[in-house]
Amino acid sequence: MKYQIGDDILVLLSNEEGKVIEIINDKMVLIEVRGVKFPAYMDQIDFPYFKRFTEKKLVPSKKPAPKLYIDQIPKEKPRPNQIKVATGVWLSFIPKFELDDFNDEVVDVLKIHLVNKTSNALKFIYTQQFNGEENFSLVNNVQAFHDFYLHDISFASVNDSPSFAVDFSLLQPEKNKATHFETNLKLKAKQVFQKVELLKENNEPAFSYLLFDQYPEKEAEYFPLDSLAAKGYKIYDAGKSREHLPPARSVIDLHIEKLSNEYSSMSNFEMLTLQLNELEKWLDISAAHHQHELTIIHGVGSGKLREEIHEILKTRREVKHFINQYDPRFGYGATQVYFQYK
Repeated sequence: MKYQIGDDILVLLSNEEGKVIEIINDKMVLIEVRGVKFPAYMDQIDFPYFKRFTEKKLVPSKKPAPKLYIDQIPKEKPRPNQIKVATGVWLSFIPKFELDDFNDEVVDVLKIHLVNKTSNALKFIYTQQFNGEENFSLVNNVQAFHDFYLHDISFASVNDSPSFAVDFSLLQPEKNKATHFETNLKLKAKQVFQKVELLKENNEPAFSYLLFDQYPEKEAEYFPLDSLAAKGYKIYDAGKSREHLPPARSVIDLHIEKLSNEYSSMSNFEMLTLQLNELEKWLDISAAHHQHELTIIHGVGSGKLREEIHEILKTRREVKHFINQYDPRFGYGATQVYFQYK
């Protein structure tokens, strides 16, 4: 008998392997292939060994890749800029696009990064505001020639006068460098929209604003004043500086006829510049005296002066808030400012 119970066999017709499980007679056996039992003539089957030794594997078998769970994924480490060319410290905005209902590409959010392209590791205190109200703050470090992700703002919020203040200091203080250095940036919606359109045209990933190019040197702590005093200059003690300041005012009037007698020969730009310089002066005096309130009379007119005044007030750290509402003395032509001091 050629086959015995338990022998491995090969079905010639289907090229499948199985086993002999019963001898029926001298011409037939009962075989099992993949769990199915059926009779077969002996000339329909053969031993599989020749097939096994002569068959070549066309594609080597691969072990299945092991499952990778989220907690096994290594965290991405901050990567330094590849080209170490010192060009300053930048605030970079990366727009994230999505498709609207009409399948047009629009900006959803702006991702904000602090880009340190200097050789100094920096500590920073970052504050972001909308319409003068704090929205986000962060204290951290950024290494030399590294980028640091700060946070996201929605693109629609660009209409809310976003401003960004960063106070820098060296992570490793240097004797001849300033102890800290503060920078400010304010975005205007129209400028941001233009930058996004230009970015799309040039196929660029981000637009950036330079905060500073070099960390500043320390200011001289002492300046010899004897020679100036000998020439007749008045020398004041800084500790008594308030004694030499103009007295604080609770109300300032920025109508141009109150500031100059020659306004009729001035251009609109010159008049506005004079009015805003006067505003800055009295804001500084109010802060020096730790004044709590200030009323700014600007009139109604076209509203241009009022808008410029409000833009300046949003950038002043000592301004807690301000309001332009009806006043029985000035109508809607005045803005009330409230200060706070740390």
